[in-house]
Amino acid sequence: MANYKLWQRYGIEMEYMIVDRDSLNVLPRADVPLGKDKNGEQLSDVEHGPIGLSNELVSHVLEFKCAEPVDSLKHLGKTFHHEILKANESLKSINAMLLPTAAHPFMDPAEMKLWPYDCLDIYQAYDRIFNCKGHGWANLQSTHINLSFNGDEEFGKLHAAIRALLPLIPAVAASSPFLDSKYCGFLDGRIETYRHNQEKIPSITGKVIPEAVFTYKDYEEQIFNRVKADIAPYDPEHLLNHFFLNSRGAIARFDRGAVEIRLVDIQECPDADIAIAEWEVAVLKGLAEGAFASETEIRALDTDALAKILLATTKSAEKTVIADHDFLNIWKVDASEITAGELIQKITDSVKTKINSHSQAMLAEMFKRGTLASALVKAVGADPDRDDFVYEYGRLAHCLAENKLYGTEK
Repeated sequence: MANYKLWQRYGIEMEYMIVDRDSLNVLPRADVPLGKDKNGEQLSDVEHGPIGLSNELVSHVLEFKCAEPVDSLKHLGKTFHHEILKANESLKSINAMLLPTAAHPFMDPAEMKLWPYDCLDIYQAYDRIFNCKGHGWANLQSTHINLSFNGDEEFGKLHAAIRALLPLIPAVAASSPFLDSKYCGFLDGRIETYRHNQEKIPSITGKVIPEAVFTYKDYEEQIFNRVKADIAPYDPEHLLNHFFLNSRGAIARFDRGAVEIRLVDIQECPDADIAIAEWEVAVLKGLAEGAFASETEIRALDTDALAKILLATTKSAEKTVIADHDFLNIWKVDASEITAGELIQKITDSVKTKINSHSQAMLAEMFKRGTLASALVKAVGADPDRDDFVYEYGRLAHCLAENKLYGTEK
C-alpha cells in the first residue's frame, strides 16, 4: 500500500476453520484448497483474480485476502463469497467444509498441527517461545482491515482515531463465547485469550490498545525497539520480524504504509464482515474529519482507560455499560452512562451516509439481533452438549455457504 494516501486503499483478510462436515471436528487440511504447483509441490499462497488464499500458523485455518489493495469495500463480500464457495467445493473431497466464527466451541487446542510447509521455521520458533497449543494461538479466527496512510501527519490522524474505536469493536463483532465446550465467561473469548497468549514477553501485545504514539519515530522508540530488545534473548536466529511480532489490537505497518486492525472476530458470512469493515471506515473517517471531537481531544485519550473499556466490552459486548466521561465526550454523549449497543447505534446514525445501502441493511439487522456471540449464547443455552454445538454451528456453516446472517429470521 506504500504511497497511497489516507482512505485511498484498503485490504481485507478473513480466516476460517476447516472442519469435518458431520462431526465439526477441526481438520488440519488447508493443503487441499491451496493445492499443488505443476511440480507437485504444496502451495502456501495462491491468487484467484482479486482474492488470494494462504495458510496460517495452524493447518486447520485458511485465510482469504485481497490480492491487491482495493479502493472501495463495496460489494467485496460477494467477491470473497465466490472464493469461499470454491474452497468449500474442493474440501468436499475429504468430507470437510469451512466454519465461521472466531473460535471453535469444542476443539482441543493441544491437538493443533503447525503448517508444515513454507515458514515452518518461524512457526516452530513461535511454538518454542510461546507454546502455540492454547486457544490464543490454535483457535482464533478474525477479519483484519488494512488502511493506507502516507507520512506522519496521516499516520497520526489515523492511529488516534483507531485507538478511540478499538474498545467498541467487540460490541459490534463478538462471535466467540464458547471454548472447551462451555461458555467461557466472555462474549469475545478470542480477544480474552489473545490478550494472554504472549504474556512471557508483555511488550509484544502491550495493553492491546496501542500506546498514544503518532509518528514513526515515537512508534519505533516506544514500541518496536522494546519488542526487538525483549524478543532478542529468545530468538538468536533473528527469525521473528518486529512488524509481525507486534500484536496490539491495531498494528502499524510502516513497511507497507498501512495500519491493520486485528480486533474483529470473524462473522458468519462475508457480507457481515464487509458491513463491519465499512462501519469501521465510516466511523474512523468521522473521527479523523472532526465530526465527533477535535484531534487534540482524541489524541489525549488515556491508554489505560481505553484498555479498561475494551476489557469490559470483551466480556459483555453490546450489553456493556460505559461510564467513562472522557470517552463518552469524544462521541458527543451527554449522559453519564450508556450501553455500548446504544452508543454504537448513535454513532452509526451519524455516519451511515458513508456506508453503502446493502451494508447499512446488514448492520441494521445485526444491531437488532445483537452480536453473533449473544445470538449463539441465546440459541445454545446455558448447558450445551456436543450435539447442541454441532447443530448450531452447522447452521453457521450454512450461513457462510449462503452468505446470509444467522438468527435474523422473521
